[in-house]
Amino acid sequence: MNNLRWKIGGHALAVVATLLLGGLLSATLVRLAPGFDADERELDPHLNTQSVQALREARRHEHNIFHFYLSYLNHSLHGDLGTSLALGQPVRTLLGDRLPLTTRLLTTGLGLAWMLSLTLALSAAWLRLSIFDVFTTVVSGTFLCIPAAVLALLSVLWNLPGSLAIALIVFPRTYRYASNLLVKVYSRPHILAARARGLGEARILFRHVVPVVTPQLLAVAGVSVSVAVGAAIPVEALCGLPGVGQLAWQAALARDLPLLVNITILVTLVTLLANSAADVIGHVVQRREI
Repeated sequence: MNNLRWKIGGHALAVVATLLLGGLLSATLVRLAPGFDADERELDPHLNTQSVQALREARRHEHNIFHFYLSYLNHSLHGDLGTSLALGQPVRTLLGDRLPLTTRLLTTGLGLAWMLSLTLALSAAWLRLSIFDVFTTVVSGTFLCIPAAVLALLSVLWNLPGSLAIALIVFPRTYRYASNLLVKVYSRPHILAARARGLGEARILFRHVVPVVTPQLLAVAGVSVSVAVGAAIPVEALCGLPGVGQLAWQAALARDLPLLVNITILVTLVTLLANSAADVIGHVVQRREI
């Protein structure tokens, strides 16, 4: 129990430290990006000198990145995440409106990807046919070579849901590992002995295979969340889905510093929590097996 508490505490400290550092680095990169000080609104011929000067003053506090970041942290502790410069709305409202769609998209996409990966991986382990293994390898390799943006465009052309595009992006990255792991476990002597004694495949799977592969698959599941979150940006942007991914794309184009910092911290938090949860659950499963 003490080891588990130390592990959870270590993950919590790592999450906090990474979030603080990640937010600062994202703000610094945006600040140093070419054209950061440029504002398309200044090109409006209807604006007078005072209006242009007011636009420049509105972004003056962003020039000192450390001052901006400390001010952001202070306000965020009180629930104020700032205001989007490009959209003119509170960041908290923008994220609250778009987060449910992205959550549904990621949940469905990850579920489909893992369902397809485990189905094909179990079939390959049970059938042990070279032709089936070659077929699945070609299919997964093909999708692995297709860029995420191309899959998103194909989903638009064929009127397919965006969650399917995310599933096809994640699938080749999870299938190959799951397949190799299951084939290796099913080739162990005690599995062969259980089959020789006439034990059913279901009993072998849940009694002898699942406990062995669960920690490794949980680790891959944590990584797959990161892949899905990264895939959501081109999928939502190209499919016209009003989620956090599309918001991130708009913020990047507009160099919207307050919005980009919050999205970076949100994505980092989701990624770290997924990997930490997978590590802790895998640790608990291994201790129970021991």
